[in-house]
Amino acid sequence: MAVVGFILFLVGLSVGSFLNVCAYRLPKGKSIITPRSYCPHCGSKIKSKDNIPLLSYLVLKGRCRNCGAKISIQYFLVELLTGFLFLFSYLKFGLGVEFLSAILFGSVLLLVSVIDLKHQIIPDKVILPAMPLQFGLVLLSTYFSGGELKRQFLSSLSGFLIGGGFLLIVAYLSPLIFKQEGMGGGDIKLAAYLGLALGWEKVLLALFLGFLAGGTVSFVLMLLKIKGRKDLIPFGPFLSFGGLLSLFFGESLLLWYFSLTGIK
Repeated sequence: MAVVGFILFLVGLSVGSFLNVCAYRLPKGKSIITPRSYCPHCGSKIKSKDNIPLLSYLVLKGRCRNCGAKISIQYFLVELLTGFLFLFSYLKFGLGVEFLSAILFGSVLLLVSVIDLKHQIIPDKVILPAMPLQFGLVLLSTYFSGGELKRQFLSSLSGFLIGGGFLLIVAYLSPLIFKQEGMGGGDIKLAAYLGLALGWEKVLLALFLGFLAGGTVSFVLMLLKIKGRKDLIPFGPFLSFGGLLSLFFGESLLLWYFSLTGIK
């Protein structure tokens, strides 16, 4: 088990490296296949020995070997987080369709979070293709685990409508109440994607956790005068945070909540 976990962690590091490529190129409309990785500062091709996840960043001390320009810590963090995503997914779900569903879900959320933080967009070219693939994997994992396929189908469909519908209402009401734009179309689609993957119960939890995290961070940033009241803060990373917590700890969090409220 330890060996398999370590191998999957290494695979996750490599996938994280690819996610970094996607995060840089997709918003610019560039191909994610060709050309091979290059320094965004000087344009020089990155050699294989300088493209080893985590290690190359540490060896080069976060700088390009050719021009000496600083490399964003984002590259290191995304690789590390994706490695842990693969490892935790294996420890939580074992090897199987549910594992594939989890790593797809987590990888999509990591990718859109990075893009949203840097460009304030959540690309349709990421979310829309992921939706049917995620839905298929959720249904397959339910089938192979002996779960009720019809129940999962209805739960995912309800989650899709609840997640997307709730943020659509928030997006409509925000300009009326707060006199400024709130959620964008990308946030609405991301919430719908969360519902499709998690089902209606967990997407409600994911939305609550996302709004709680987003509100807390926004309050702290305004308190420190880093952001103003009217400054826009990307919401995609907070939705993704809520989604990942719901995926890995949703059952425990819901049971804890029900035990406090007495709901059965």
